[in-house]
Amino acid sequence: MMDESFDRRTLANMEVALDRVCAKAPGGETHEVRKRIADAILQCARSGKKTLGALTEAGERARIARRSAKLAKSA
Repeated sequence: MMDESFDRRTLANMEVALDRVCAKAPGGETHEVRKRIADAILQCARSGKKTLGALTEAGERARIARRSAKLAKSA
């Protein structure tokens, strides 16, 4: 749950970043995947990086880390 108050632009950027990253992720429509990516985006915004680019990059890193972890488990 978000405790912070973010301005409208930041909230819009967070939503767009989440949708963009999840659209590329296998299973990106599932709650588990969206939550993991959203958590990374939220952490980025909390750190003060609120641009669409920074938020999207944070989500992409979470998506890649999840994919790498799945590949490591299957190896």
